[in-house]
Amino acid sequence: MAPDRGTSGETSRKLGIVAGGGPLPRRIVDRCLADGRPFFVFAIRGAAQEGLYDDVPHCWIRLGAAGEYLPRAEREGIQDLVMVGPVKRPSLVAMRPDATALKVLTRIGAKALGDDGLLRAVIEYFETEHGWRVVGIERLLTDMSPEPGQLGRHAPDAVAQSDIERARTVLSAIAAADVGQAVVIQEGLVLGVEAIEGTDSLIERCKGLKREGPGGVLVKAAKRGQEMRADRPTLGPRTVENARDAGLRGIAVEAGRTLLVDRERMVAIADEAGMFLVAIPSLDP
Repeated sequence: MAPDRGTSGETSRKLGIVAGGGPLPRRIVDRCLADGRPFFVFAIRGAAQEGLYDDVPHCWIRLGAAGEYLPRAEREGIQDLVMVGPVKRPSLVAMRPDATALKVLTRIGAKALGDDGLLRAVIEYFETEHGWRVVGIERLLTDMSPEPGQLGRHAPDAVAQSDIERARTVLSAIAAADVGQAVVIQEGLVLGVEAIEGTDSLIERCKGLKREGPGGVLVKAAKRGQEMRADRPTLGPRTVENARDAGLRGIAVEAGRTLLVDRERMVAIADEAGMFLVAIPSLDP
């Protein structure tokens, strides 16, 4: 069942959209425009697409310049906040934190060492210090996470199903280490685990490691206990194309928690390539 988009009272709350890369931030903008919801976009330099927000209220921000964008959010009267779109996490040196950012990082402390711990701590800071309610993308864009089952024409055979189960075991084992959200398995062998490089780079890396025989399987799922409001597993047509070009047999995603951008196009690519695309039950116990 798709989550409710919210009451009229909720859509009257001004939304701050922290925009990373990809099309999802703009989709949220368009949803706000359709609903008549007030909003303001904070486009992250080096991540958000240039020109995508020229027609709406926005400003460009540098992650380390918290002394500029936090007061701006207060002046804009932000009530809810959504963080969406991929952002390449910079090193502390590259971030060039100002005094406000340093204060926030000092407060976060050791939690900043892991992606999920950092996101969780940042959300806690926003909510306790500024009173902003941080919301997940699923409250704004519905029907993007599939129910369990086969999404296209093709289904995994016994070998592929075994690889999916092997991937579930691997992802569960590395969850506590806050490593990544995806793994590629071929006939029980781990060809690669996603780290900081992202899913598409993982596929490219595994392209040269595949062995003869049935192609490998990509499995994408949230890390156990992951902060879903800021970092949901997300796949789109490009990943299906990359998987096809790398000779993978199919893709399995975690049902109810993985966002599929342009699902119809993803299914069409997989169907044409003879690949399976399935949603599997959650890895969380």
